Amino acid sequence: MAPTLILIPGLACDADVWAPQAAALSDLATISVADHGARDSLGAMAEAIIAAAPARFAIAGHSMGGRVALEVVRRAPERLTGVALLDTGCKPLAEGEAGRRERSEREALVELARREGMRALARRWLRLPMVHPERLEDCALTERIVDMFARKTPEVFAAQVRALLERPDATPLLQRISCPTLVLCGADDAWSTVAAHREMAALIPGSTLSSIARCGHMATLERPQEVNAVLKAWLESTRTGEG
Repeated sequence: MAPTLILIPGLACDADVWAPQAAALSDLATISVADHGARDSLGAMAEAIIAAAPARFAIAGHSMGGRVALEVVRRAPERLTGVALLDTGCKPLAEGEAGRRERSEREALVELARREGMRALARRWLRLPMVHPERLEDCALTERIVDMFARKTPEVFAAQVRALLERPDATPLLQRISCPTLVLCGADDAWSTVAAHREMAALIPGSTLSSIARCGHMATLERPQEVNAVLKAWLESTRTGEG
């Protein structure tokens, strides 16, 4: 029987953020993509994934989805055959001014979504920047992301922002991951940096760290072929038990 791989989208994303990987990996695993619905906590998102999953499965999470993956690790580590964390983080909301600034910035995006709609939000979000600067004028890429955001509502976006602002500290979980683990990010991800991924990988026993050149935060869509190649190697390692 083919192994199961559950792909977990990030903030305001859906199955399309993983479409290149779902197609490329379908010969190696049975693929499903999580749908967070209107859940407003990372824990609730993780519990929904666990409830629908088979006895053993691998997970790959992008951005907020990586944080959800870590909440799956917290709740069901014995059921996991592999973990892949892409363009993500593990730390809680910072204390002091940094935390207040993040909260204010995220809440401003929620208000923009409510006032002007999800397409306006997506275009602002892209300029943070969320893709490599060279790709900001790539209409095929940026409109794909805008269309994806437009399939969500401001209410769903607000619920997911609440989940992120209330995120727990997942750092202590990293050293307890015992299955093959990949930590991957765009080399030019300004939101979830290479340095942060290096720190995470250093805490996960036997993990593999990979950075994708000339790539920002949306690695799965920006550089699908490169991401697919790395994910294939990781997924094959989950079948052999190698780290």
